[in-house]
Order: sequence, then C-alpha cells, then structure tokens
Amino acid sequence: MMGSHCVRTVAAAGLLLLVHLTQAGAGSITDDGRIRGSADAPITLIEYSDFTCGYCAKFFQETWPRLQAKYIETGKVRFMYRDYPRADQGIGVEAAVAARCAGAQGQYWPMHDRLFSERGRLDSGSFKGYAKAIGLDQTAFAKCFDERQYLESIFQNRNEANRWGFRGTPGFILMRTAGGPTEKEPAIAIPGAVPFQDFAEEIDRMLATIPRSQGAPTESQGSTAVAQHNQFIIH
Repeated sequence: MMGSHCVRTVAAAGLLLLVHLTQAGAGSITDDGRIRGSADAPITLIEYSDFTCGYCAKFFQETWPRLQAKYIETGKVRFMYRDYPRADQGIGVEAAVAARCAGAQGQYWPMHDRLFSERGRLDSGSFKGYAKAIGLDQTAFAKCFDERQYLESIFQNRNEANRWGFRGTPGFILMRTAGGPTEKEPAIAIPGAVPFQDFAEEIDRMLATIPRSQGAPTESQGSTAVAQHNQFIIH
C-alpha cells in the first residue's frame, strides 16, 4: 500500500495522458465493459489495481460498496477499473487476463467481483472454474485465457499508472468527466486504500465546484483556493 497522505506533483506527461483519455467529454471514453455508472456522471474515478493485492481487496470489500451506493448509483460518479499487475508474470497477470476474457463475453464485472471476493487467495487452477460459475462459454474463455490475450492492454494500464507516479496498488485518480484535468481544475491522486470518508471529502469538494449545467451545484467563490491546497492534488 502506498502512503495515503503524500503530496505529489505529476509531470506534464501525466496530465496529457488523462486529457487524451477524456478530451471529448463524458461520452469520449470507449466503454470496454470496465466502466460502472452513468456516462453523464460529472466526476470520474479511476482505480489502478491488482487482483492479488490485499489492500485492493480491502477497498473492494469495505469502501467500494459505500462509494457505489452514494455516488455511482446516484449518477454523481463514473467508475473505471484499470489493471496494475505488480509483477510481470504470475497470478496477478493471470487474474487480469481472466477478467478481460470474461469481459470479451460481456461479463467483466461478475469476474472482477468474484476475483476480489477471494481476497487475494487465487491460484492458476481456479480461473476456468470461476468462468464456468458465472456462465461463460468455456471454450472461448479457455482459448482467450490460455493464449494470454489482452496482455498488451494490461501492461499499458500499468504504464499509465506509473506515469501518474503510482508505484504500488491501489491508486486512484479523481477528475471532472467533461474536459478532463486542466491547470485550473487538476486531477486528484489518491494513493492507497484510504477510508471511505477521504474519498467522500474529495468527491464532494469536486462536485461542489461543478456548474449546475454539468450535473452538480456551484459552490461559492473560494472553492478553487481550497482545492489548490488539497493534499492529494496534481498540479
């Protein structure tokens, strides 16, 4: 787990990365089955994570249900999952491949949730059993998994996380959906499995600065100054 209260500055390359991902606004990110919530949600939360990471499982078990109920299901936040296998091979990579192969059959989230429900206790012989349990086409899944499809995309996700400065899991990026991060409205990095209240404070602060036309009330002047002194901010 990374320190949850470190102040970090991300190079311009990191800013450009997320600007590219969100440059056309809420509808610009291709839904590859790894997005939860409304495409029109004013805030986007991205998680970089590893299915074998204990702190990632802790986030999934303890914090995610509350975030889902308060922000995702109410249309305030769109959630995106990104792979960050901590090793170049092994169970973490295999789990990421298994989830992607399930996603190829439209069942990414059932596999994602099943993997995290194991709390990091995964082994190579289990993935095809999980695929069967969630009703996947066994032949198609086995071919996808055995050929290690999606490896390039998985490690591209990890490279994204590294460019943001993350060197461990989990790591989160919080930003406005429309337009992506800018100098005036930068993204916020939340490293580590911080408590729900930390997420809530950052999300509420960001929501308060979004105009009503974008789905959230406008806060009084001075809110930007508060954001500029935030411990998680990316400049």
